[in-house]
Amino acid sequence: MKKSRFKFRNVGIAVLSSLILLTSMLTGCGTDKSTPTPTGTTTKELTKIRVSLQPSFESFAAYDGAKKGWDKEAGFTQEMIYFDSGMPQIAALPANGWDIGATGNVPMLLAALKYESYFIGIADDESAANQVMVRSGSPILGTKNANGTFGNAEQLKGKTILTTTVSSGHYVVSTYLKSLGLSDNDVKIMNLEQAQAVAAYDSGKGDLIGLWTPFVYTGLSKGWSNVANGQQLGVQVPLVLIANKKFADEHPEEVVKFLEFYFRGIDQWEKEGKNLADDYVKFGADWMGTKITKEDALLDIQTHPVYNLKKQLEMFDSSKGPSQVQKNMQDIADFFTKQGKLTEEESKKVMGSGFITDKFLKMLAEKQGLKK
Repeated sequence: MKKSRFKFRNVGIAVLSSLILLTSMLTGCGTDKSTPTPTGTTTKELTKIRVSLQPSFESFAAYDGAKKGWDKEAGFTQEMIYFDSGMPQIAALPANGWDIGATGNVPMLLAALKYESYFIGIADDESAANQVMVRSGSPILGTKNANGTFGNAEQLKGKTILTTTVSSGHYVVSTYLKSLGLSDNDVKIMNLEQAQAVAAYDSGKGDLIGLWTPFVYTGLSKGWSNVANGQQLGVQVPLVLIANKKFADEHPEEVVKFLEFYFRGIDQWEKEGKNLADDYVKFGADWMGTKITKEDALLDIQTHPVYNLKKQLEMFDSSKGPSQVQKNMQDIADFFTKQGKLTEEESKKVMGSGFITDKFLKMLAEKQGLKK
């Protein structure tokens, strides 16, 4: 990640003193933390919201929106905090390291279980963007299945798979194994962050690798091939918006401001899509630290569906039974319970906790006058 640096001209002491005196005359002795504006009016100091984000697609809306000043227009200032993947994000919660973020559905489940974090929205759909890949010439590519995936149990058993564990990518890897009649116990899972996994696999370690974009594009550039993705496996892999419970309970109006800001980015994606490719290339270099071609940027846009506020209200609606997002998270809880990574008690506890909430989406809808 590159940090922007701003240079300011030095101001003479006499001039600075005059400005301070003039400011004091204009503002008086008030304690409302107001800031004088060029017109003589005042605006209240904006709340800073610390947003935890990964080097991937969902961060563009936050990055681009802040570049355009949309956070300030929504009534807050955004501080973007960089994390390599979901579990490091969750590990920062006990120390109150951030307020709102975007993470995978698997880390979301654990954050809800351990820290009562809230699932407040959907950043995008990562189903097609999470892939299991092999090197060119792998015999696994010689066996094609009805769902479009490749490989069979005999070819996979005992193999080493590099991936970031306890992540949506791991979920897709495990689902792929399950589709072949295998489990994690039938292979060797090597836990590496995405960039480390790419480097290790490129050096010859491992037999398969589980990646998400933009790292998938690095693999493709090296001649690696997709053998399975979430979409082919029939699983939904949403990248979710998560809120620190303490922050959300104490500052619900700030959560709504963030959602207003973020959904402005989602609306922009729906309206402009491919026209944002050049901006996305710049985002890749600046925030993700990755060189993305315009072709890959267009592919990333194509493979990441987003959902506007109205659609998400429908997806969170539980008035007629479990909502779409509840069903998705239940599937994940059930899967990891069967894998032995959650106990039955933990699964029941988290799914009965009410961590999936449309409270803030409804507050935003009311604020914007949106009707179902």
